[in-house]
Amino acid sequence: MNGGGRRVAVTGLGVVAPAGIGVDAFWAGLLGPGLTGSQSTQIPDWDPTPYFENAKLARRADRVEQFALAAAGEAFDAAGGFDAIGVDHSRFGTIFASGIGGLRTLEEQVLVHAEKGDRRVSPFLVPMMMVNASGAAISMRYGLQGPNETICTACAAGTHAIGYAARLIEWGLVDAVATGGAECATTETALAGFRNMTALSSTGVSMPFAAERDGFVMGEGAAVLILEEWANAEARGADILGEILGSASNADAHHITAPAPGGVGAIACMRDAIDRAGLAPTDIGQVNAHGTSTPLNDAAEADAITEVFGPGAVPVVSTKGVTGHALGAAGALEAAASLLSIRHAQIPPTANTVAPDPDMSIDLVVGAPRAWTPAPVISNNFGFGGHNGSVVIAPPT
Repeated sequence: MNGGGRRVAVTGLGVVAPAGIGVDAFWAGLLGPGLTGSQSTQIPDWDPTPYFENAKLARRADRVEQFALAAAGEAFDAAGGFDAIGVDHSRFGTIFASGIGGLRTLEEQVLVHAEKGDRRVSPFLVPMMMVNASGAAISMRYGLQGPNETICTACAAGTHAIGYAARLIEWGLVDAVATGGAECATTETALAGFRNMTALSSTGVSMPFAAERDGFVMGEGAAVLILEEWANAEARGADILGEILGSASNADAHHITAPAPGGVGAIACMRDAIDRAGLAPTDIGQVNAHGTSTPLNDAAEADAITEVFGPGAVPVVSTKGVTGHALGAAGALEAAASLLSIRHAQIPPTANTVAPDPDMSIDLVVGAPRAWTPAPVISNNFGFGGHNGSVVIAPPT
């Protein structure tokens, strides 16, 4: 990272998503067809029991926590396990993200209360609905006794969590962090709320940056990254997937749901992240865009990308045509996609989009994967409330 701090390696990655459970299946899903015909996408036939000691414990975790623990298990396995990482429990943090938390449990128990009364409400309601439950569960499962904090900045939360986790390592406050995000908000009430504010696609098709885009498709899932101090990872012979070079966070201070016109907040955020990474815009080889398929967001982000990099100067992709918009987990899933794009030397296409809106001057990857020479990727996420987040992820060198 810029500023002379310690380097931050990514040594573990785990993914649970409708596009695929597990890193390999997720990558294959990113290269597959896009979402059509529904305003939400969910993981089919989800079975949480393999990720818990028994079925009772699984039932006492909201689906969002189940996703988080499943992704964490794959990430820790990929990193070689806690013991192989060799970091003291007190120096291993958990910085996690969720936009909403256990909404499914809350909605179910509200109905139980209305239909059956106080005494039938589950005593597990509160720990299951807490936004911080997923990060807490990861911390307890692996005995991570360093900072355990949950970022809740709407759709920017996953990016903010990864950036903050990396800074803790850079500054020497911890030596390793489990980070990422999880979300499971595809409930009837949540979908009705987003639908009535006209955020969801009326056609059930996510087509980021297309002229005919009309809203997002709600997604769900989780991604977990294991970050550790570079010298430790290198000394133990870890398979380093990438490096977190820098990140930034700022606010539009404009509107509770709409982005600032012209993407001025996004422009400043991307420039700050690139500067903190010690790079110039010309060093960036790919933009993994927030790209939600909403008219205002995509237009503002396209303007911002053009302002920072120049017209058509850098390949751009949004993976939400395949994953849907997983809210607080979006940044984590897109960081995973960025790392896999580096590993496979391919940029996945922006599913469902044939060409970008002609009012946009971006080099959008469409139709088929594009071969590339891996270089630093900037991944953007912007959230309701005016939250902006960008993180720069580089190939391991």
